[in-house]
Amino acid sequence: MSRSPLEVDPVREEQELRDYLGAEFELERLRNYERTLSSEFEAIGDEARLYRTSRAYLYNLTAFAMTGTKTPYLRELERHLPRGARILDYGCGIGSDGLLLAEAGYLVDFADFDNPSTEYLRWRLKRRGIEAPVHDIDRDVPGGFDCAFAFDVVEHVDDPVRFLEEMESRAELVMVNFLESETDDQPLHRDLPVRELVDRAALGRLHSYRIYHGRSHLVLYRREPAGSLRRMGQKVKVALTRQTHARRR
Repeated sequence: MSRSPLEVDPVREEQELRDYLGAEFELERLRNYERTLSSEFEAIGDEARLYRTSRAYLYNLTAFAMTGTKTPYLRELERHLPRGARILDYGCGIGSDGLLLAEAGYLVDFADFDNPSTEYLRWRLKRRGIEAPVHDIDRDVPGGFDCAFAFDVVEHVDDPVRFLEEMESRAELVMVNFLESETDDQPLHRDLPVRELVDRAALGRLHSYRIYHGRSHLVLYRREPAGSLRRMGQKVKVALTRQTHARRR
């Protein structure tokens, strides 16, 4: 059976990191990717600096991509956006999600801090023969996109609403997931007001709301306010989705 264009290839993910790092590659750092990142965070001691200098994230993000956790998010995006749509991978890291979308026929721009992860992403783009801009969030990120998405990113920011506003200012549609906290989450994860963030999305034109992996609330919405009747229908949809989720827990 052939692999879906939006299904991650774990072997390819690992091999690219091996080839990029060469003799510096350490398999144990990939296998213990959470400990690898936690150790580097303790050594650096500053979160803002970590995001701009971390090499442990090369292992952490590669290992996480290999799990296929974000495959259903990508399929949901595909369900709502045609091939050829202009998409912004906001907070892209090493770019695994956007690379899959680019290879599937979407026009993808990437945006994140100028750091080792985006250096690696540029190498990956060249290796795969893909031409795509990689923007520095600390400088300037253009707008005019059909959709901006951020998967497993919002829990890392200080102000999730401001982060969403940045995405909304650059795209017609925003797709993002909000993670409910768990006791064993890494220290870099913030506790998100998930209910309030989902309700905020439902004030716009909510195209999709689904809950994956027991705690990941994925929304796709349009930034413009919805009319009163549509907003009422969206509230009902959100409430029903929450009830179904609660019964399954």
